[in-house]
Amino acid sequence: MGMFSGKKGVILGVANDHSLAWAVAQVLAKEGAEIGYSHLPDKEGRNRNEMRVRKIVEGIGAKFIIPLDVQDDEQIKQFFARTKEEFGSIDFVLHSIAFGSVEDIQNLTMNCSREGFRLAMDISCYSLLPVTKYASEIMNPGGAIATMTYFGGEKVVDGYNMMGICKAALDMAVRYLAFELGPKNIRINAVSAGPVRTLAASAVGDFREMLNLYEAVSPMGRNITMEEVGRATAYLLSDWSSATTGEVHHVDCGYSVMGSPGRGVQKMVEMLNKKNEKRQGGASEGSH
Repeated sequence: MGMFSGKKGVILGVANDHSLAWAVAQVLAKEGAEIGYSHLPDKEGRNRNEMRVRKIVEGIGAKFIIPLDVQDDEQIKQFFARTKEEFGSIDFVLHSIAFGSVEDIQNLTMNCSREGFRLAMDISCYSLLPVTKYASEIMNPGGAIATMTYFGGEKVVDGYNMMGICKAALDMAVRYLAFELGPKNIRINAVSAGPVRTLAASAVGDFREMLNLYEAVSPMGRNITMEEVGRATAYLLSDWSSATTGEVHHVDCGYSVMGSPGRGVQKMVEMLNKKNEKRQGGASEGSH
């Protein structure tokens, strides 16, 4: 018996096998959950997005895989109507959806386009509101919702730019939704994961340098794994976190608690020295 035996719910946002949503799905399925999934709507006559998700989840099973455009309120409503047909009621929802155009993310925040900002805020933040509305209508008391945020919504992270504003809004949305869902005995929390190699991360500044920084500064002296994000999110969706709501739960080896580089200065010096040694070694070999 796993801690999700007899539990049913949906996961929104599996894009590929490097998605945080996929890391969570694997943990929930292993613990006995029945899961339905969304996929980005396909163009007429094509089913590339559906097949991509289907191929990823086939090893752990899927109760259903349904197209969902979170910019369309009617589609969100119909998604949960279909979910009700399949499950009757649900116990959990994972909202792992965000989007911003690369051009707007990589631009200075003050230079992002109005349309790009609107699009990013609509998908990355606003979508949680109607998802929560329709999910809560079919959710059992004691159920839980989780979304994915990032530290760039709390402090400035060079290269995160416009998306930091979207995540700040998402974090506050979680708090207001926690208050509104409380009387129904439904909880909602956000998971703030440290840097992991996802498709979304590739658009944020120099990702390799970010990994080095987190490893150097975090109290645990290392980076996180996808599995750790999966387990932490599963905890927030489970009965084990029955008194936790409205929280931003950091899974970052403690990086977010640091107010100074701590041991990071010495570690960064060591990293730079190793890089220089490799460069000098390469130059010496090339001079022969």
